[in-house]
Amino acid sequence: MTSTDIFAALRARTVAALEALLPDLPAEAFARVQMEPPRDAAHGDMATNAALVVGKAARQPPAALAQALAGRLAALPEVESAAPAGPGFVNLRLREDFLRAQLPAILAAGEGYGDSGIGGGRRVNVEYVSANPTGPMHVGHCRGAVVGDALANLLGKAGWDVTKEYYINDAGAQVQALALAAYWRYLQVLVATPEGQVLAAGNPALAGFAASAQGREAFEQAFGIALQYGGDYLVPVGQALFTAHGTGLVPAAGPPSAEVLELIRAFTVDAMMAEIRQDLAALGVRQDVFISEAALVRAGVADRAIADLAAKGLVYEGVLEPPKGKLPEDWEPRPQTLFASTKFGDDVDRPLRKSDGSNTYFANDIGNHADKLARGFAELVQVWGADHGGYVRRMVAAVKALSDGHPVPLDVVLTQIVKVVKNGEPVRMSKRAGTYVTLADLIEEVGRDAVRFTMLTRKADAQMEFDLDKVVEQSRENPVFYVQYAHARCRSVLRSGDEAPGGLGDLAAAPLESLTDPAELALIRRLAAWPRTVEAAALAREPHRIAFFLHDLAGDFHVLWNRGREDSTLRFIRGDEPEATRARLALVAATATVIRSGLQVMGVTPVEEMR
Repeated sequence: MTSTDIFAALRARTVAALEALLPDLPAEAFARVQMEPPRDAAHGDMATNAALVVGKAARQPPAALAQALAGRLAALPEVESAAPAGPGFVNLRLREDFLRAQLPAILAAGEGYGDSGIGGGRRVNVEYVSANPTGPMHVGHCRGAVVGDALANLLGKAGWDVTKEYYINDAGAQVQALALAAYWRYLQVLVATPEGQVLAAGNPALAGFAASAQGREAFEQAFGIALQYGGDYLVPVGQALFTAHGTGLVPAAGPPSAEVLELIRAFTVDAMMAEIRQDLAALGVRQDVFISEAALVRAGVADRAIADLAAKGLVYEGVLEPPKGKLPEDWEPRPQTLFASTKFGDDVDRPLRKSDGSNTYFANDIGNHADKLARGFAELVQVWGADHGGYVRRMVAAVKALSDGHPVPLDVVLTQIVKVVKNGEPVRMSKRAGTYVTLADLIEEVGRDAVRFTMLTRKADAQMEFDLDKVVEQSRENPVFYVQYAHARCRSVLRSGDEAPGGLGDLAAAPLESLTDPAELALIRRLAAWPRTVEAAALAREPHRIAFFLHDLAGDFHVLWNRGREDSTLRFIRGDEPEATRARLALVAATATVIRSGLQVMGVTPVEEMR
């Protein structure tokens, strides 16, 4: 572990004190002991539930045990005072010299401060975005991309061996529909050429399309095909298809053959994925692995996984009960191949085959997860849109069934929708996408860092309003500005200190005894809480906690900055007091270090100065 979590350190000392008080209790009796910040800062720096959770096993009243524990904790060199509280809590106030000693540790660790070993090097696969390659990425994809990327960064900082993954949904009806739309755009290019006119003369359907305005309705009428997609983003794909294949994709009559359509599908998916990768790169997201659903299907991964489940007695032929609520008119009971997901916590067993005998999407997704398990991941984390909430239990059930010999946990983080507004009104749709605001639009409007930070200012499963005016506003109400401004102020102070006689020197060796003001100590307390914040956020799979922490840290720093303008004894640089100046510069440098450490997790670049 690169840096010390003082909460973990005091918890360990608390457990040691309990073991001395209660030598007959087994080690597992102390597993639920916690050390946390108190809800009310007036109660101290830390609070432990130790006596409350151990009292029953010890057969002692928690309040009496808390009194005895407080006596032992008060004797620790780090502790100023310890007092029992409530039904079995103990509140601790730490010594100021112990708090000040955290600054050299922060400066020594640099941006590695907060690095943890709780992940134990376990291999975790974090799958996020995984949008169907049927169009440009939009703001909904953006939130999942930012949450997933920040979570992967967070797990890496907390000691996991992280693989960032994108699962390409390139099999199934939606991608076939995309191929048909690309074929329409291809024909638009073709019929405008002399070669295309010649071909049209011998193809009645193509002739009718060429003679019309070549629009969507004309294509549907000429070829008897209903289009699901039609945005302008497919125009370059149509041009690229013609450049690559010329007239070679035109059949003698009617719609394209299955072989031609497969070629178009693969070409279009590649083109869409190239654009998606470009959008993700603009957002600062670079996944390690891209897994193709179609490739897994061709390799028979899903079929082997289903066979594995069948061998465990978890696949059967049966008839499902009708869906709850209003009965669909087209519903009829029929035998289906089902996975017994109710044995693993799901509320109904799930179909694995469609009526035509092909795999359901769920069956293919079982193959996706079986592939992850085969690659040796100890944990799986996935970020999905909230509209997939009903899909979680069946997928968790499938992973439990597939890994029952060596259980692998699957954690699913759901992200709610994002509404983009400007001047208090919903933003108009993108002309290029046709139906939504694209990720590229958003980045162009406010910049990558503002997009990433803002997407993490709400818990992932809370709905979000992305206000284009607010995220560029230079005010305390804008958390992006508020945190960046704190870092810029830190850097400004340090530049001034470096230009002063003697420069900064080794701030880690600065004498710190002069840091006694409550505002200075409050800032140090916040900095010392960073390692605990990293661990707690990683365990909870909640990267938004990092944004919240940075906002609070920035607030503590701005308070101290403003007080220094009113009280000369709190100014960071004092020309006639070099030792006091170095102490305060050490505090400023530590603050900048922790802000950078947090922004690194969020994937946001810290600014050196505000313009």
